[in-house]
Amino acid sequence: MSHLSERPEKPVVGVSLPHESAFQHVTGTALYTDDLVQRTKDVLHAYPVQVMKARGRITALRTEPALAVPGVVRVLTGADVPGVNDAGMKHDEPLFPDEVMFHGHAVAWVLGETLEAARLGAAAVEVELDELPSVITLQDAIAAESFHGARPLMVHGDIDAGFADSTHVITGEFQFSGQEHFYLETHAALAQLDENGQVFIQSSTQHPSETQEIVSHVLGVPAHEVTVQCLRMGGGFGGKEMQPHGFAAIAALGAKLTGRPVRFRFNRTQDLTMSGKRHGFNATWKIGFDAEGRIQALDATLTADGGWSLDLSEPVLARALCHIDNTYWIPNARVAGRIAKTNTVSNTAFRGFGGPQGMLVIEDILGRCAPQLGLDPMELRERNFYQPGQGQTTPYGQPVTQAERISTVWQQVRDDAGIADRGREIAAFNAAHPNTKRALAITGIKFGISFNLTAFNQGGALVLIYKDGSVLINHGGTEMGQGLHTKMMQVAATTLGIPLHKVRLAPTRTDKVPNTSATAASSGADLNGGAIKNACEQLRERLLQVAATQLGANASDVRIVEGVARALGSDKELAWDDLVHSAYFQRVQLSASGFYRTEGLHWDAKSFRGTPFKYFAYGAAAAEVEVDGFTGAYRIRRVDIVHDVGESLSPMIDIGQVEGGFVQGAGWLTLEDLRWDTSDGPNRGRLLTQAASTYKLPSFSEMPEEFNVRLLENATEEGAVYGSKAVGEPPLMLAFSVREALRQAAAAFGPSGVSVDLASPATPEAVYWAIQEARQGDASRLGHAVNGHAVNGHSANGKVRTDAEALSSA
Repeated sequence: MSHLSERPEKPVVGVSLPHESAFQHVTGTALYTDDLVQRTKDVLHAYPVQVMKARGRITALRTEPALAVPGVVRVLTGADVPGVNDAGMKHDEPLFPDEVMFHGHAVAWVLGETLEAARLGAAAVEVELDELPSVITLQDAIAAESFHGARPLMVHGDIDAGFADSTHVITGEFQFSGQEHFYLETHAALAQLDENGQVFIQSSTQHPSETQEIVSHVLGVPAHEVTVQCLRMGGGFGGKEMQPHGFAAIAALGAKLTGRPVRFRFNRTQDLTMSGKRHGFNATWKIGFDAEGRIQALDATLTADGGWSLDLSEPVLARALCHIDNTYWIPNARVAGRIAKTNTVSNTAFRGFGGPQGMLVIEDILGRCAPQLGLDPMELRERNFYQPGQGQTTPYGQPVTQAERISTVWQQVRDDAGIADRGREIAAFNAAHPNTKRALAITGIKFGISFNLTAFNQGGALVLIYKDGSVLINHGGTEMGQGLHTKMMQVAATTLGIPLHKVRLAPTRTDKVPNTSATAASSGADLNGGAIKNACEQLRERLLQVAATQLGANASDVRIVEGVARALGSDKELAWDDLVHSAYFQRVQLSASGFYRTEGLHWDAKSFRGTPFKYFAYGAAAAEVEVDGFTGAYRIRRVDIVHDVGESLSPMIDIGQVEGGFVQGAGWLTLEDLRWDTSDGPNRGRLLTQAASTYKLPSFSEMPEEFNVRLLENATEEGAVYGSKAVGEPPLMLAFSVREALRQAAAAFGPSGVSVDLASPATPEAVYWAIQEARQGDASRLGHAVNGHAVNGHSANGKVRTDAEALSSA
């Protein structure tokens, strides 16, 4: 076992513990960024001046009327920026734009003594606009060839030969929606100055170091004059990885110009209409299968809706391409990617970061094609799994390690769910109920863990031991409710060999641990845990030398377990507190800076080849649904999940992440339907689903009636801290099982072997239309989307013809 993964005697990791802030959460005593306003004197409130047009060039901006509003202190405009007027890392997001790029774009900010004064002041600002043509939908952007950013191409094998060897060739198109983060805490920041004019910012951000960097650019000051702290977030899900930076910069600029603290917080409508979403995608594809249903070739183009600026669209698209294979061996592939530029909010990171979009494409393909190939969908998926010992690599060239786990979790879910018996029960139920149908589907996942950009795969920590034996840890990760801090405390206690109550964790701050990566890519525990372990090991080695002297033994023979140092073969003991006290008086350093970098990574973005991921996380889910044939309404009757988290650092936390990720994924795939005004009227480009009343989130009524989750056992990951694996993002994709079960239930209303298209999100309306399609028994609709309808046929050699072939013979 590797040094990184080996666990000592009686470790604190692996113990099920509640979230470290659970008590504060449920009692309301946990502090969030905006709570700090009540503890701060003379705070000004920032409010955006929004332009409610999808696109236009600003021809006049008159702020004088706002200054006449009682309580308004200042109006911030581009003329006030002393540094760089840009809030993004791609330099395409002006903080104060000259051109409005989406409906509700903020062009100035009003500072007021009260929030109401700032709101009234913002309403008084006069903006004149020269309206310009806008592109709202992804389809319109593709038609207009409105693209920006990189256009990666992933090529593996010989697709021409692969298609030539295929018995069945099927083509299709699939478009699916984005998703709103809808974290409980909206974007918020509080900025203030110290006596030297240096800026201190409290921000609800997943990436404090990048918030620091953007603020320093905007203010035109070095980074050491800006400190960013994140106490905790009330949810993030990727939405606070990039987008908080500009909002923090507004608060910091206001504080710099007025000398007073400035608070910024979106209300829910502003957050929904002004911040980015998960990228919606369009996929066009052609796939070839041999006579047994094994994939021979895939040719696809993925188009991501990037919105008005690039934000993180390029790495999101790259990860989508890297995950289009999911758990399936594709010997010959050509997958192209591109980013559409639309006049909507700039889409950004969201749990899974493009991985769900890429994986959804292949799962939709297999779900559509299985009936056409005369195969049960479970069987088609099983036949295409990566196989261990075959030397198989992903389409981007990375060997698939632990491929046996794909089949292991799959089989365990089959066993746990009782698939064979329940399949017979469902068949009997469906035969007896013409207007209600049930279905049971299984899907698996393979998700790569690490940032695609190799440089981001590093973490830092600062661990302090005080004279009384108490320990304070600082690390670069942020807590958004996912339990990272809980795990990090367990890692520190385990490495030092002390009880958990000896350890406290400090808020994440850029002046304690610098140059940190975002808490994203499911890598928070891997990177920060490795850094904390490194720092604690330095301290432990120093203390072992002190203990050896006290115990009359060699340092290599001393162990610290549960807060007591003992030498092998001796009854002598030294309590932790006494050991630390002795170390202090021997002038032994009791603080250490830790660092971790993920080894073995390489990525060439131009050739789209390399080993971007440290390892893969695996999982499988079986979902049973019941669908009403009159309305398309459905319920999730039962879900069984087996998920691979390696050897869990904190099982209760991990199971909670699996459950939460699954439900959030089911929301994306079945409920959450973003809608914009696409008319040519005065509200063109307006987000129509801008409240919980119009944007449906998963609730108790959408939870599975029976929900069984367990973690894969005997699954130590040699290359990660204490043998664990990442858990934040991968479980979201387990929800594919719900969508595929809905597809199969809709198909059950039609003749045997019918294949149906299913929109995403698969709302009850979408399911109803899929039922209608199945009832028509149009077996020719097998993914051949041509102008909104499907065309399919078989040529003399048994191959499924392409659209062009079918149309030419029609």
